[in-house]
Parts: sequence; structure tokens; C-alpha cells
Amino acid sequence: MTVAQKKLFVRRGDRVMVLSGKYKGKKGKVIEALPAQGKIKVEGINIIKKHAKPTPKIPQGGIREMEAPFPACKVAIICPGCQKPTRVGKKILPDGRRIRICKKCAESLDKEK
Repeated sequence: MTVAQKKLFVRRGDRVMVLSGKYKGKKGKVIEALPAQGKIKVEGINIIKKHAKPTPKIPQGGIREMEAPFPACKVAIICPGCQKPTRVGKKILPDGRRIRICKKCAESLDKEK
């Protein structure tokens, strides 16, 4: 981790709600986290059109629609327990593991392994 790089509070697979901008109020699943840039990609949010040349993989080329990354600070995680957008807290378990918790209902946001 570099000096300027911060750890994100969201991870791939989290359900989030957009707090501001064109997509305010929309919900989606995080498909990619880019901690070096402080950005995330969310399913169905911030859609852009990209012009693609024909390649062996995509022989017809054309215009593709895809999700573009946007700042992670513009989203709030939706708690799986209370189904509300929430801030993230941290908790250290007795076995030494750190987990993320919901600030509203104190339920774990991490999937247990």
C-alpha cells in the first residue's frame, strides 16, 4: 500500500446505495473496487458508451455500454440485517479477526467463512 492509497470501506459483492449525483437513490452491487484510485464500479450505475474496434474476441465491434468507476465516498453500504444504508464500523473479535459492522444495528457486514 502506498502512502497516498487509502483502504476502501466497500468490497466487491457489497450492496450499496448512491448518495449523490445523477444516480442518487439507486441501489446496486459492487462489481469492482479500485483502492488505488479510491473508486468503485457498481452494477447498472454510471453507464458509459465505449466505441470498440473489431477484435478476434468481439468480431463486429461497435458501441458497448459498460459501468465506469466513480468515487467510493458517494455510496453507503446497505446492511443485510436492517436493509438500510449505513456507515461502517470496525470490531475486533476474540480470535483477533477484524470485521466490518453496521453502525445502526451492529450486525456484521462481512460474510462469515
